[in-house]
Amino acid sequence: MRAAVVTRYGPPEVVRVVDVPAPVARRGDVLVRVVATTVNSGDARIRGARFPRGFGVPARLALGLRAPRRPVLGVVFSGVVEVAGGGFAVGEEVCGMTGARMGAHAELVAAPAARVVRKPSEVSHDDAAGVLFGGTTALHLLRDVRRGQSVLVVGASGAVGTSAVQVAAHAGATVTAVTRGANAALATRLGAAHVVDHTTTPLTGRFDHVLDAVGTLTPATGRRLLTDDGVLTLAVASLGETVLPRRRVRAGVTPERAEDFALLLGRVAKGELEVVVEEVVGLDGIVEAHRRVDSGRKVGNLVLRP
Repeated sequence: MRAAVVTRYGPPEVVRVVDVPAPVARRGDVLVRVVATTVNSGDARIRGARFPRGFGVPARLALGLRAPRRPVLGVVFSGVVEVAGGGFAVGEEVCGMTGARMGAHAELVAAPAARVVRKPSEVSHDDAAGVLFGGTTALHLLRDVRRGQSVLVVGASGAVGTSAVQVAAHAGATVTAVTRGANAALATRLGAAHVVDHTTTPLTGRFDHVLDAVGTLTPATGRRLLTDDGVLTLAVASLGETVLPRRRVRAGVTPERAEDFALLLGRVAKGELEVVVEEVVGLDGIVEAHRRVDSGRKVGNLVLRP
């Protein structure tokens, strides 16, 4: 099968499309022919070995010292069951996440059946793949947002941010989106009541929830934006910020839960959640997709169709 592989850490050009052996589904797995996946900030971070402060050594020990031990990146997928398993039948349309196993930037992926769900017929493969990475993070980090609260989303135009604006607005919060001025109309359409252009306007005000989706804030700078009972959530955090408890500051890994996948897909199917897709490319476009992620100006998701 064809797959995009990373055999050493480095710039986007280290990604190569080659023929590799097809994965073998283990006990409890389902083998899926991938119709759509995404290239996101997590993929680019691993490819470039650009880990948050303090994670450099632990990440290389876990992932590989000079190159990823699992050279095929990609953690989300939507496709068609190729080999039955885990209660799924051949031909069923499914989507899911692979976690540390990665492997979705390929024609076939083997994934734990516990992290796979059936794709609603009303949801396209592009949207199913697109909602999982950013959507699960936004849902997890903003799960306790309530009606009437104020929420600040920093990095509101990325895969996590576009979902976060909608998750918070759906909960009944008043959302302030921080993004470039060119993305203001998008943020408003997604449910933001206010938009701050971070290139021209400093962040001020007090909020019940502050979600930094891109790693701009620190605990010190973020706490200044909180109400007396407010909570700062860092989607991108250093090792110290992740493992050391701090008052009103949260950080950590987002769990990959099938029930969250189903909830998000249900909202997409009902038209309650828009999946923002900047571009759809074939496997041969993956290097340019990594370049776009590295630019920091990606809007929503970059969908890859192997």
